[in-house]
Amino acid sequence: MRKYAGLALCLVAASLFVAPAIQAQTEQKLLSAELIWEIERIGSPVISPNGQQIVVPITRYDLDTDRGQSQLWLYHPEHGEQRALTAAGLRASNATFSPNGETLAFISQRDKDDAGQVYLLPMDGPGEATRLTSVPTGVSNIQWAGDYIYFMSSVWPEKTWEQMSEQLTAQKNRKVSAHKWTDLPYASFDRWLDEERATHVFRIPAKGGEVEAVTAKLLANPMKGIGAFHVHPDGNWIAFTSDTADGVVPKIDLFLAEVGSDQARNLTVDNAAPDANPMFSPDGNTLAFTRQRIVGFYADQTNLILHDLETGHEREITADFDRSVSGLVWTPDSQGFFGSIDDAGTVRVYHIDANSGATRAITGATNFGGLSIANNGTLVGTNESFLYPAQLVRIDAESGDVTRLDTRNDELLADVDLGHYESVTYEGYNGQEIQMWVHYPPGFDDSKQYPLFLLIHGGPHSAITDGFHYRWNAQTFASWGYVTAWHNFHGSSGFGQEFTDYINPDWLTAPYADTIAAAEWFMEKDWIDNDRMVAGGASYGGYLSSILLSHDHPFNALLIHAPVYNMYSQMSADFAVHADRFGGYWENPEIYKKISPHYYAENFNTPALVSHGQLDYRVPVGQGFEIFRTLRSRGIESRMIYFPDENHWILKPNNSIYWYNEVKDWMGKFAQPGAR
Repeated sequence: MRKYAGLALCLVAASLFVAPAIQAQTEQKLLSAELIWEIERIGSPVISPNGQQIVVPITRYDLDTDRGQSQLWLYHPEHGEQRALTAAGLRASNATFSPNGETLAFISQRDKDDAGQVYLLPMDGPGEATRLTSVPTGVSNIQWAGDYIYFMSSVWPEKTWEQMSEQLTAQKNRKVSAHKWTDLPYASFDRWLDEERATHVFRIPAKGGEVEAVTAKLLANPMKGIGAFHVHPDGNWIAFTSDTADGVVPKIDLFLAEVGSDQARNLTVDNAAPDANPMFSPDGNTLAFTRQRIVGFYADQTNLILHDLETGHEREITADFDRSVSGLVWTPDSQGFFGSIDDAGTVRVYHIDANSGATRAITGATNFGGLSIANNGTLVGTNESFLYPAQLVRIDAESGDVTRLDTRNDELLADVDLGHYESVTYEGYNGQEIQMWVHYPPGFDDSKQYPLFLLIHGGPHSAITDGFHYRWNAQTFASWGYVTAWHNFHGSSGFGQEFTDYINPDWLTAPYADTIAAAEWFMEKDWIDNDRMVAGGASYGGYLSSILLSHDHPFNALLIHAPVYNMYSQMSADFAVHADRFGGYWENPEIYKKISPHYYAENFNTPALVSHGQLDYRVPVGQGFEIFRTLRSRGIESRMIYFPDENHWILKPNNSIYWYNEVKDWMGKFAQPGAR
């Protein structure tokens, strides 16, 4: 353990929300890692145009097969669950209603499908789903406009469907495993990209017929492909995004074109940063989209732009709203939006007025997402908190009142003791207020002392909000007998643009100080045992945990997953930290020398558990092995857990359970769990 000198920071706690504590009972279960994988996971709902039907994907996992399967279920906004729409054991996703609500389109991969295809299911009575497409490269992101269903597919733009089918067969049977690139990007998270393929939009008549290319003929360079699209309600116009850059740094622009034409107009050529998320208004008069201003800063504030289709006039309506807009749906009257907005540690439903830009929070505590709205104004979505997984809800758009529509997981979680949690604030770096979630173990008794497990979130621009987390569940860690906490340090999203961008390019100074200040906040509590404190995080959280290895801190041991450890070798990833905005290490070496953890290796002396996955192309697995080799070379007790079949996250059920148990064992060696 490092000698701890501390920082001269005054700490202030302010309780914001406290969930009711549940007294520990011997007959109750704890939220174990195994139990997490028994939970049915509710996805984003879609409501029918008339507001009478809601379709929801629900995913279950099987530990024996180590796989998940999703079913589509039908709900009524007043009466709850109706019936299963698709059979168990068959994946189904991306449900989309026809404009008249009589038919449901969705994506599934069934008996003879080599890839996901569009299936159609009648909604006015019993019936079997029928396959509409036979696209060899598969389909994604389906939309229904007019008489056509639009979808995306990653294709060889110059080949016919028959030639693509032959190409896929040849690739499947070839004996050479090599990939070849001449430019970037070459990877994305856990998959290698084929630079001879590009993603484009196609359409097919809903009654069946030939598949027609829509966007490939609209781009001067079809190999650029598209990122997102939306079709006008009457089906005559399409808006889509594409990278127009000639060099390595992408420039994402928004295009508008008539469907069937061979020309598209770039609406955002003057903005160097990304323009994204096109959405035509229900009345067809306006195209909404989001805009960022800073090149190379993925968490730059996202503002809402309205483009008048008749006049071409544009208005930015959220310039005075110090939050990023996200999860947006138009209101049926085309006069505003509802969105799921990351707001100070909670994802709340907001209304945004399309005329004035005025914003109003609809919901308060706990997270909301997956919004879908009917023509009659019925608004549905999902609601979750640290204490319960996503639930299907109807949301009153005026009062914010919430009506739950499902009963999933109720029986499973009925006798599970989830402890309780609260939000506090303390004074962090430069005297600024830092918000932190504190999770107490079941049966918490403030007359006793508990060990601390401080969690450090990734991103770094991804705040921990009041939702149910499967990969790093604080209540699961707390159930082992730890007080567990997430602090939203400088750089976290949802606290304003200045706070989010504060740590660029200096990733180290403010978040490190905020982390030490969080530890000091706990050290002043009578119910924390200062001799039993551990910490850890993943990705950027792994980076900051690696910084702790070489700086003063009070932790006995650390957990470091998928860490950004060596800023130089991070250039081998699909995302090079700071390079697009501040230049590569050969241009501004002082930045990287100041913040890269590997420069501080001579000071490492804290035991650490390191874990990483081979398929991680966001933070390549070499980063984890580099830090493990460094620790062992210095004679520091450490453990490396390697997953050959996992990516940036541990996603397979049995691997996840193994990881949780390894973490439990490691932390228990250095901070014995439980009250004393």
